[in-house]
Amino acid sequence: MKARHYVRRIAWAVLACTIILAALSGTIMSQVAQPKFKTISGQGRIEIREYAPMIVAEVEVAGERKQAINDGFRLIAGYIFGGNVAARKIAMTAPVIQQRSERIAMTAPQTQQAAGGVWKVRFVMPEDYRLETLPKPNSERVKLLPVPSKRFVVIRFSGSQTDRNMRPHEQKLLDYVREHNLPTVGEPIFAFYNPPWTLPFLKHNEVLLELQ
Repeated sequence: MKARHYVRRIAWAVLACTIILAALSGTIMSQVAQPKFKTISGQGRIEIREYAPMIVAEVEVAGERKQAINDGFRLIAGYIFGGNVAARKIAMTAPVIQQRSERIAMTAPQTQQAAGGVWKVRFVMPEDYRLETLPKPNSERVKLLPVPSKRFVVIRFSGSQTDRNMRPHEQKLLDYVREHNLPTVGEPIFAFYNPPWTLPFLKHNEVLLELQ
């Protein structure tokens, strides 16, 4: 009995250490460069922000949202980890950004378009780069695009990156926009700041709508 009790205590200790390490790795690895913005106004978890100009690496991927962001992440990660003409590594930033494309990618299989549409997946490039100093991607699917200063209305939330968790927050943001008569343009943007193994309650997620 004593041996069994001892083994059980060891198992609980290992589980506790695993949880702590997962929490720490998630928060430490998300302490990377992020886009600069200033907060114009705020109400609870909703803010209006003005973002500075930036450069993004973007791909378009067809399919369901979750699979599309995984595929897009791999393509852009390949670029920043050396998949470019200079074989140069580029520092990782946060967040990973996803937005439904407003156009149909004619090269995508129709079955995938019907299932989930076409998604833009973006990484923000480190601010010390200019468009002309970034190495050219090896993959033609990776595009480097300048983005001018813009204003967004944003809601921040934690939890998993599932549609079930995200939809209520997206709806709350849409309700806020309607209540305050804010003119917006484009599709909602989803931003994820943490690696997948981060504990859900420690994750930093956002939904953004561009203001006209």
